[in-house]
Amino acid sequence: MIWLTWRQFRGPALMMAGVLTVFAAALAFTGPGLADDYAQGIAACTGQEGGCTRFLDRFLDSHQSAFLGVSGLLLLLPGLIGLFWGAPLVAREMETGTLRMALTQSVRRTRWFAVKIALVGLATMVAAGIGTLAVTWWASPLDKSAVSSYPRLEAIVFATRGIVPVGYAAFAFALGVTVGMLVRRALPAMAITLAAFALVQIAMPMFVRPNLAEPVKATATFSTANIDGVGEGGLLHVQAGVADAGAWILSSRTVDKDGRTVAVIDLPDADMAKCDAPRQPAKAMQCVADTANRLGYRQEATYHPSSRYWRFQWTETGIYLALALGLTGFSFWWTKRRL
Repeated sequence: MIWLTWRQFRGPALMMAGVLTVFAAALAFTGPGLADDYAQGIAACTGQEGGCTRFLDRFLDSHQSAFLGVSGLLLLLPGLIGLFWGAPLVAREMETGTLRMALTQSVRRTRWFAVKIALVGLATMVAAGIGTLAVTWWASPLDKSAVSSYPRLEAIVFATRGIVPVGYAAFAFALGVTVGMLVRRALPAMAITLAAFALVQIAMPMFVRPNLAEPVKATATFSTANIDGVGEGGLLHVQAGVADAGAWILSSRTVDKDGRTVAVIDLPDADMAKCDAPRQPAKAMQCVADTANRLGYRQEATYHPSSRYWRFQWTETGIYLALALGLTGFSFWWTKRRL
């Protein structure tokens, strides 16, 4: 059975191996240069006025397309595994009639199914593990520079680093196998698998991940870090900010001294005149922040601190592996009773 399963699976397996080899080679070729550029830039800006903020912004901007592209490719991998490895695994044999031939060769149904799902399932997790290991290593300098723009707990970074891609791939594969077994036709099973997996992947960061732990609530004063600029008439453009630069901010609002939510901060002209220092923009911006704080404006934020990254990684991976095991158990039951 192992030999037969390998013969049926070797085409898709070799194709995936080729794609991963090219992908990993591209990352291995560009990764060292990326790391060197980051290290040299950090060494050059350390100790300068304003720190390394400008360098980090420039570094991310110059590599943002590659950063998002590489992350996006890995984001697609679990869905493609469910689509092309999971859904057709049983459905194609049922559709073409080769299942009947396999089950007449003195092979029990459960053994036939166990060999197929064990061999291909193991390949699924290995492929996802190689992909996430390569991307996590390659993107390390960019993740450090993007900590405020793309916190590690937010969707695209969290889903393409660490161990969760392995859980995603295992779930997508088990989902595809189960759908294929129920639908009995490969193409409809592939379409349903893709739609169902996409729905789960959208729901997880929107509804489940924010509630994996109790969010932290904090009230903070303004600083130059969360003031984007000053418009005409003293209107402040602000962004959400907490002391933890890599925090995943779920919600935020600006309040006045009475605790009322305000849409904009309108500083008086007299105060703005005191902060007019065109030759010292950093000093002027600090004056604006101090003025907003003196007038009683504050920011309230609900967030998850960056220290919860690995806790969430393990928890979410466990959820997906539990779902995969549940689907696999159902598929075994279906194989014995209904197949």
